Amino acid sequence: MAITMNNHVFKGHKTLLGNKFVTYGELELPTRYDMFQKSHHGFDWGTSGSPSIQLGFAMLYQIGGKELAEENAVRFANDVVGKLNSRDWIVSANDVLQWIDKNCEYEKKEEPVAVIVKRAQPLKSATKTKKAKSNVVKEVCKELKITQKNLAEILEIPEGTVSSWAVKNEIPRLGKKAIQFYIASVKNQKIVDSYRSFKELLEIS
Repeated sequence: MAITMNNHVFKGHKTLLGNKFVTYGELELPTRYDMFQKSHHGFDWGTSGSPSIQLGFAMLYQIGGKELAEENAVRFANDVVGKLNSRDWIVSANDVLQWIDKNCEYEKKEEPVAVIVKRAQPLKSATKTKKAKSNVVKEVCKELKITQKNLAEILEIPEGTVSSWAVKNEIPRLGKKAIQFYIASVKNQKIVDSYRSFKELLEIS
């Protein structure tokens, strides 16, 4: 089987509120539901469920084509996708090719895979390097550029409640919804402010 070779990378990201995004070559990776549908809820990683298998198929399809992806999606999901335990990860095309070279039967090229494709980032760094678990409350505050006290004031709840979320490293569902509404209102306010500034410029001119 002909293998698509390049030095692009797959990148995964989970937002603080649980949304998941996967790109390849800085473009969104298609789910490929039209060819292979294991999941009804998009991609996931760090698990052995159907969303991980869906991601495994999409990654293998991108590199090795439909036949190879169909035959090896479950195994790839177990070997690679299920071990991506961080919110953010990077897997290079070369990492996937090396897994294919080791585990699958396909038409071999004369040159070894490692020579044809320049390594972007070792898979080991994505799967074995464990960082200290981040704190969701601290990250929310960091992204919004506010303090925990400010967050409590914005949500109109006691500061101790926000502190308890930080200790438990968990924001309850209603708290997440309230933060989402706040983020949306900030964006909307920026749009309104931009419109007002534009209107003032028109009036001056």
